[in-house]
Amino acid sequence: MSLTAGSRPDGTRPPAAVEEPTAAVAAATVKESVPRRAGKADKVPFRVRWRRDRALILMTLPVIVLLLIFNYVPLLGNVVAFQDYDPYASSNGITAIFHSPWVGVEQFSRMFDDPLFWGAAKNTIVLFVIQLVLFFPIPIALALVINSVIRPRVRAVAQAIMYLPHFFSWVLVVTVFQQIFGGAGIIAQTLENHGWSGFDLMTNASLFKYMVTAQAVWKDAGWGIIVFLAALAAVSTDLYEAAAMDGAGRWRRMWHVTLPALRPVIALLLVLRVGDALSVGFEQFLLQRYAVGAGASEVLDTYVWNVGIQHGDFSYAAAVGLAKGVIGVCLVLGANRVAHLLGEQGVYQK
Repeated sequence: MSLTAGSRPDGTRPPAAVEEPTAAVAAATVKESVPRRAGKADKVPFRVRWRRDRALILMTLPVIVLLLIFNYVPLLGNVVAFQDYDPYASSNGITAIFHSPWVGVEQFSRMFDDPLFWGAAKNTIVLFVIQLVLFFPIPIALALVINSVIRPRVRAVAQAIMYLPHFFSWVLVVTVFQQIFGGAGIIAQTLENHGWSGFDLMTNASLFKYMVTAQAVWKDAGWGIIVFLAALAAVSTDLYEAAAMDGAGRWRRMWHVTLPALRPVIALLLVLRVGDALSVGFEQFLLQRYAVGAGASEVLDTYVWNVGIQHGDFSYAAAVGLAKGVIGVCLVLGANRVAHLLGEQGVYQK
């Protein structure tokens, strides 16, 4: 008996083999298993998003308008830094820009040749370094101290006492220091009543940079600990418990758990502080300008005010302010680059 192709000896045929999936079927299967990316068809229409987020958009609209009016529109006025601006060249100050002659970079050349500008820049850099060394670590230390307080009532009272000076104006802060460290202050009068010679620290030009740093610490150090306390609140208590189980004491836990948790926040605030290196203050120095003299209290902000407002040299003041802003942006970018090299996020990610 002859056997047909594919038949068994008993004459029956084997079951049909399962066919291999074709390339088209395999591709379709893979395509269905991979999540589809959101395309234009998957985007939420603007009408739906507006209906959903209308309240939030309306709430932020006044802030955006104020930001545009007071922060971005005035940037257009920097054009006077390249002019010999004359506010009386037209009927109003805005149209006078179009009637003022162009001088190119003449104002910037004048700035580099001005010894008063370099004196103000030197005072600004010295004050920034002093405040960075003496002021910046204090909020971190205060946050660590408050975080170690166990009783909530004591912690709340300590926070309120530290926060309160932030709401004082600089006029009040300088007045308080004058009543304490001035020639007619409490300390000087007490020393004179007991036969000692008094002193007046508020008019001492050599100590001025340390006095303004002390004023800044008293006014803003308590407010600066808010960010650090928020970062400490996010640290898991399991880390402290695990470190304690391994035999780590309080200082070891602070060094290996607390400070690493604060490092990203410290890097971020340090980058922002370096960006404000040339903006150490205005009102605080202006209030004490005549007590210690312009040689000790003149910084770039007060220099721009003195040249532009007091003497009416608007183009030169705009050139100094524009150079100060450009240098500040470069400092932010450079500090942020250093933060990236150290493994921190900084102001923005890579």
